[in-house]
Amino acid sequence: MDREFIARRGDHSALRIWLRLLTCTQLIERRVRSGLREEFGTTLPRFDLMAQLERHPEGLKMNELSRMLMVTGGNVTAIVDQLEKEGLVERVAEPADRRAWLIRLTSTGEKGFTEMARAHEQWVVELFAGLSSRERDELLKLLAKLKQHAVGVTT
Repeated sequence: MDREFIARRGDHSALRIWLRLLTCTQLIERRVRSGLREEFGTTLPRFDLMAQLERHPEGLKMNELSRMLMVTGGNVTAIVDQLEKEGLVERVAEPADRRAWLIRLTSTGEKGFTEMARAHEQWVVELFAGLSSRERDELLKLLAKLKQHAVGVTT
């Protein structure tokens, strides 16, 4: 049973679409979470944090990571502490602010993340393999249009 199951035939199509999107998102996330856990012994939050650091090789402050990941500073600190113990990230003094630290991937962290990112991409590609290239392009365009409208309505 999934979220889409709660929709009724008479419900507005917008509601049914939203529930279908939510269900698809949950199914994709479930596959990614299980793959990260089974193949790499890690979690999606750890992967997401490492992904942000991979995009910012110069390093990020804890508050920047917290904002980008949309989680509390305490959550980021706990993940960084774990990754640091495993030698995957390091804390480096921030030259412009002696009180601050930059968090960045170590070379071991970079290698490990690259391997996880390749697998992550493959899992997502497999999940979308049921759509043709044209269908994926069309879906991307339609979702971009929905996103643009939703941003306008919610701001």
